[in-house]
Amino acid sequence: MFDRYTRDLAGLAARGRLRMLAPRVGLDFASNDYLGLSESSELAAAANAALARGVPIGAGGSRLLRGNHPEHEALEEEAARFFGADSALYFSAGFTANEALLSTAPQREDLILYDALAHASAHEGMRLARAPNASFAHNDAGAAEDAIRAWRAKGGRGQVWIVVESLYSMDGDKAPLDDLYALAAKSDAFLLIDEAHATGVYGPGGRGLAARFEGADNVITLHTCGKAMGVAGGLLCVPRVLRDFLINRCRPFIFATAPSPIVAACVRAALKIIEAADDRRAELISRVEFAGAELRRLCAMEPSGSQIQPIVVGADVRATTLASRLQAHGYDIRAIRPPTVPEGSARLRIALTLNTRKEDVARMIAHLGEELSRLKS
Repeated sequence: MFDRYTRDLAGLAARGRLRMLAPRVGLDFASNDYLGLSESSELAAAANAALARGVPIGAGGSRLLRGNHPEHEALEEEAARFFGADSALYFSAGFTANEALLSTAPQREDLILYDALAHASAHEGMRLARAPNASFAHNDAGAAEDAIRAWRAKGGRGQVWIVVESLYSMDGDKAPLDDLYALAAKSDAFLLIDEAHATGVYGPGGRGLAARFEGADNVITLHTCGKAMGVAGGLLCVPRVLRDFLINRCRPFIFATAPSPIVAACVRAALKIIEAADDRRAELISRVEFAGAELRRLCAMEPSGSQIQPIVVGADVRATTLASRLQAHGYDIRAIRPPTVPEGSARLRIALTLNTRKEDVARMIAHLGEELSRLKS
């Protein structure tokens, strides 16, 4: 009965790709808790205050049944104002929000055009979508324009949906948003910008790298609440007509139990915290700049320029070996292997957060330089 699963797992193990759950051990260079908020006293106080005023832990049903709580609606209203959007819709996870939008909004005559390094949640949404999809070269707005032109020349008459991330989760590089927005405007296309790794860290008040485009009729943004905001869930900022369409047509929204009301209350608090967190952002950016200088000095490596630093080593086993050696030094650093990243680009994904000190960063990079040299020898 289980032979085929056993064979599949054995094959993954033979290729160095078997995934296993591992506990938190060592200094945090793996999480997306960039501002160190997930275990903060501010969010703990928000949770306690919500409990004290009677906010329930569970919703008890879908939003369209009895699960729609005032905390959900208050969060969506406050998030729309905060980000400058027409409206917002809250999902239990950023992955779910991305999947839900792309599997619902694009229609059969449309085209979903996505950056080659777009997140797995976008791919899952496209797999379920009615519309066909095509990729364009990473961060190449010209290639995206060529793809639109070719699709129109073949008779494409529907809406184009351009799908990108503002800050890429595995490479740490930023999208050319000005060029992509200009392309979307010229092509009468929607531009979906996943701000998962930018919300809280970049933009005025932590509103993200796409803050200047929020509220445009053709711009949709996704703000993940479980990374720099330190809580959980995902907020889709959309024109109100699309919000209404999702409420009526989106199966992941219609049939899922609503997110926890107390988590929604904590996200409301997180919006206020990140807006006032200029000092935290400045400290994180200082940490990023310091790490970049140390990577150049000790590892002869050009940094990404963001809080996400990939260390690409190529082979899967090299990545797992390097991760194990750094874990032995006391750093929680994980190996990332295909299919999460392209074949031949297995890597370490080092995340800089305020959960570690500058001295920790310095020691980690010194050990990284030593272990990279050892790996090459």
